[in-house]
Amino acid sequence: MIVLPALSTSRAVLVAIACSGLVIGGALWMASGETAAEWAWTVATLPVLAALAVEIVTALRRGEVGLDLVAALSMSAALAFGEPLAGNVVALMYAGGQLLESYAEGRARREMTTLLGRVARTAMLHDGETLREVPVVDLKPKDLILVRHGEVVPVDGSLVSEIAVLDQSSLTGESVPVEKFNSDEILSGSTNVGNAFDLKTERSATDSTYANIVRLVSQAQESKAPSVRMADRFAVWFLLLTLLIAGVAWWVSGDRVRALAVLVVATPCPLILALPVAIISGMSRAAKLGVLIKGGEALETLAKVKAAVLDKTGTLTYGQARIVDIRTVEGWREDELLRLAASLDQASSHVIAEALVEGAHRRNLVLSTPTGVREAAGTGVSGTVEGRRVVIGGSRYVRENSTRGDPYALRQGVADDAAVVAVAVDGAVAGIILLADRLRPDAPAMLQAFREIGIERVVLASGDRKDVVASIARQLGITEAHGELDPVHKVELVKREAERCPVMMLGDGVNDAPALATATVGVAMGARGRRHRRRARASCCWSTGSTISSAQSGWRIAREG
Repeated sequence: MIVLPALSTSRAVLVAIACSGLVIGGALWMASGETAAEWAWTVATLPVLAALAVEIVTALRRGEVGLDLVAALSMSAALAFGEPLAGNVVALMYAGGQLLESYAEGRARREMTTLLGRVARTAMLHDGETLREVPVVDLKPKDLILVRHGEVVPVDGSLVSEIAVLDQSSLTGESVPVEKFNSDEILSGSTNVGNAFDLKTERSATDSTYANIVRLVSQAQESKAPSVRMADRFAVWFLLLTLLIAGVAWWVSGDRVRALAVLVVATPCPLILALPVAIISGMSRAAKLGVLIKGGEALETLAKVKAAVLDKTGTLTYGQARIVDIRTVEGWREDELLRLAASLDQASSHVIAEALVEGAHRRNLVLSTPTGVREAAGTGVSGTVEGRRVVIGGSRYVRENSTRGDPYALRQGVADDAAVVAVAVDGAVAGIILLADRLRPDAPAMLQAFREIGIERVVLASGDRKDVVASIARQLGITEAHGELDPVHKVELVKREAERCPVMMLGDGVNDAPALATATVGVAMGARGRRHRRRARASCCWSTGSTISSAQSGWRIAREG
């Protein structure tokens, strides 16, 4: 259920009215007597009863019958039989339970809002010799647009400029920016982290990759039937039994208050009030452990999960590049090579540069201040460190900007998933630094915990290359792994698993959003900013009825020649 802010506000007002009625009525009963107090309790009960009546009529039109009918009968009978205090108490319990439920579920729209917030609204269109800002919906195939630094690519297209550096983490989940060259395809939803470039559009905004991802999420939500509380399944029979017992009590005793007592006792207070309180308590406890659960239904459904589909990047791995090896030519030490490279990279905001600086700090290396720094966006950096000319970047860039040595000669046996940073000092190649996204050390323990709590089947599904995914699966003992999956194929895989049993999807990145929304319970790995990733938190965000957020294989690693 998605609760709009206005609905939450109205329920808070009803709680305030019911609570005020009890307090004011109590004060009047002590000061003026019973008549004035009864008027106060009656006035406080009527707005809650009216709101409840509207909800009941709306539900009945949808063919739904819930236990809220018992609460409405209790309040109505209390007012009709001259027992407004009992009606006011039931009204407070009902309004309070509804407010707590709204609080527990009202954040479900936040992630979908974030997803839609990334959709570009305007684009800079080349119009002859000038640029004109136009709505994205007006773009047509073959239009030429300018994508500026920091902008999200609005539509799919092909690169007209020589080079572009893109952050595709929101699409593929991969943490390292990629280089694109002239005529390469560029997908909407990517962020330009390099210099501005020209793009020839190939699809309209409604047919582009990012629009399709948003559409998949919406379809996944709409395809799910609204959840029904277990108690509501027996609401009709419970209501008939309650009315029967109340009628018998009235008939046997001859006292209508006896019937009212049955109705008040039968009002499902534990379900109306205690259940939301229990759910919120559980969510609060989980939040202290770093898990944000958005909706009580996700918390309840987790106990039924028997299968898990896991994304790789940011879920089983860190989702960021770290130094895994340093190879040097004769005469160079690893720490000295890293120290000079990291000193120069202090002047760059590139993700790989930040990884080198962080790696140097981790080794307690003292960095110097670079001078005369020149950066070719996404390709490499050159400058002076301690009087020495240092060049860092992709192998091709460093080879073209050095006079001796070849960084490609050091790349024998380099893993396909590693990013290679070449370093030249004073015109001579000094070595290469290898970076890769490392497996989380707690990943095996997590999988073991899954098995211990009853998850019988684990499947690895990723947009990364098949060989990389297979390698991760072997390390973790996962028997079924799928690579090079786009959002559509991930959704299909999750649907197949859901046909067997309740399934949990763990993912990271916008490309996982449709699969997260399709799964019985979706777990989105959070706290993964592009540049500052310190700890990962799981957010049980997407579950049945809740809302939230095309990968390709073979992306070139940024700054790799």
